[in-house]
Amino acid sequence: QVQLTESGGGSVQAGDSLRLSCVTSGHIFSNFAMAWFRQAPGKEREYVAGINRSGGGTYYADSVKGRFTISRDNAQNTVYLQMNSLKPEDTAVYYCTADRLMGVSQPDYWGQGTQVTVSS
Repeated sequence: QVQLTESGGGSVQAGDSLRLSCVTSGHIFSNFAMAWFRQAPGKEREYVAGINRSGGGTYYADSVKGRFTISRDNAQNTVYLQMNSLKPEDTAVYYCTADRLMGVSQPDYWGQGTQVTVSS
């Protein structure tokens, strides 16, 4: 049973930083590409950032490029999303996902989500 558990969300002011973490279990972490998605109220789910199995390749949505950094620690079965210079439009529920392939729109495994709220 693959499980993904996010943490690190919260309420911050515009310009602040947050780091999301996602601890996984029930699978061989290094066999999976990881990604973060987000969904704001009334909006479609958005792919935010992805990282390949080794951590050597990353991808970012244009809306977060230069502000967010995805990384992973295969020894700790954890993926991170460092979010800097947060904007109100970053407000959303953030989901950690895992899939054997990178860049898929419907990863096989999802966490329960963590709320990020950015006020102006």
